[in-house]
Amino acid sequence: MARVRRLHLFDLDGTLIRGSAAAVEISRQLGLSAEIAELEADFFSRGMAPHEFAVRARELWADLTVAQVSAAFEGAPWLAGIREVWADIRSQGDYCAVISLSPDFFVTRLLDWGAHAAHGSRWPVVPFTEPVDRAGILSPAAKVKVANRLCAEFGVRLDDCVAYGDSMSDAEIFAVVPRAVAVNADHHLSGLATHTYSGGDLREAYQLVCPVR
Repeated sequence: MARVRRLHLFDLDGTLIRGSAAAVEISRQLGLSAEIAELEADFFSRGMAPHEFAVRARELWADLTVAQVSAAFEGAPWLAGIREVWADIRSQGDYCAVISLSPDFFVTRLLDWGAHAAHGSRWPVVPFTEPVDRAGILSPAAKVKVANRLCAEFGVRLDDCVAYGDSMSDAEIFAVVPRAVAVNADHHLSGLATHTYSGGDLREAYQLVCPVR
């Protein structure tokens, strides 16, 4: 009997990047850490919609360059072992994908690390000459829609997926998959995760659902 293939779905902010987010790392490169902290407070505590966050972040990042995006990506506090985990997933004939609300110009860089797919909110090309298209900004519910599209693309079911996340934006996808790993997570995922991990190495979180062979 053929082995069932699995799709591993990874959040980015707070999950693959420990204690930080793409927006925070980008803003740090621009000297706008205080401004993005205020904007994130509006998002997390005052109910700001993801598309409104993106519009305001685009205003903050008006002078963003490709070099600054590269510096933000390279300097982010990534969990250890990401490439190794994705290489192991590939070696088993399984799939790995990133689904994030963060800008696609940041998220898609993870394709070079071994992800089969990397989906972020659709943003204009850096350096910006266009406004943010609100319709292209992902929401937590949209993460499930993207997951369903990936399942169709790779020929797997949601029942064959494992999700990794850390916060409220991952709750909806945690609710529809049978295995979910809360990685350095907050209280919003309490009761939804089948496994919990706290630490700095994705290999350890991965081994909770895929023990070393």
